[in-house]
Amino acid sequence: MRSPRAGLDAHLQLRLGDLDLDLELAVAPGELVALLGPNGAGKTTVLRCLAGLAPLDGGRITVDGAVLDDPSAGVLVGPEQRPVGFVFQSYLLFDRMSVTENVAYGLRARGRPKAEARRQAGTWLDRLGLAELAERRPTSLSGGQAQRVALARALATDPRLLLLDEPLAALDAGTRTTVRRDLHHHLASFEGMRLLVTHDPLDAFALADRVVIMEDGRAVQAGTLAEVTARPRSRYVADLVGVNLVSGQVEGGELRTPGGVRVVVADADPGPSYALIRPHSIVLARAGGDGPGAATSVRNQWPGTIIGVERLGDRVRVALDGPLPLTAEITVAALEALELRPGDPVLAAAKATEIEVYPA
Repeated sequence: MRSPRAGLDAHLQLRLGDLDLDLELAVAPGELVALLGPNGAGKTTVLRCLAGLAPLDGGRITVDGAVLDDPSAGVLVGPEQRPVGFVFQSYLLFDRMSVTENVAYGLRARGRPKAEARRQAGTWLDRLGLAELAERRPTSLSGGQAQRVALARALATDPRLLLLDEPLAALDAGTRTTVRRDLHHHLASFEGMRLLVTHDPLDAFALADRVVIMEDGRAVQAGTLAEVTARPRSRYVADLVGVNLVSGQVEGGELRTPGGVRVVVADADPGPSYALIRPHSIVLARAGGDGPGAATSVRNQWPGTIIGVERLGDRVRVALDGPLPLTAEITVAALEALELRPGDPVLAAAKATEIEVYPA
């Protein structure tokens, strides 16, 4: 007889306001998957579905082969009965309870006797280095301490699936690095499935084995962070990495965008494709001037208007609006020599050999 599949296996379908969620997601035991995406993509809703706080309209959720939610079969396991731990973004600690009582809360909600729940809570406080805070109230804790208490509360119920919703977002920049390192250490000992929602690629890089990029309730890209950022397939990922991403149809050595803009490319197969143009590969010149961007040997020349200038040390990122919106990166000396300012019309140029093209 075939044993049930270990891990999380979910197909989440839910309409909630303007969000139309339709996502397939799998997480193996011992794996940490990070969900990244813009605001409104549906990341937190995914966690709420898995925790039983938002019942599905369609699809199915199984953990280690056990069905937790399947509308077609009339199965819906309540939140308190699911093998799921949840660390909320704001931690949601109870101010009128001690740290021990907070950690014991999930156990008590599952029917454990008070003495047993407190004993198990104490064990987790020891494991996470919080024993000296046992009788403190949450209002007296630092952000890092509160996060560890919330993590202890989630782990105390011995879940198979651990959900973390922006666990570092409430921390100031000065403590995030330390707490991120501590979180990585504590999560390493958890043998179940871990799903992390974050906006910060540093969190994903430090904590996740794999990332799933979400937009508008759908997964648009998945893989390791290195794989995803090497070949972006969405504007969100391109912005995350700081590159220009152009989509269109390649034919006859050119990529043509839906708006009719042509990008000359090299060694690209025909068909739907993405073109990645790195900002430092773009040369700018004043429109109608004699700068390097206007050189006739460069076949890719696109008109634009400067809409933003951001200095980064001895480099400058220049945002352009036009038929092909772009971000260029030039030296401060080049900016000053060309006397470029927001509102100025320019030509942006890039060599075909410096544009990376890959199938859509």
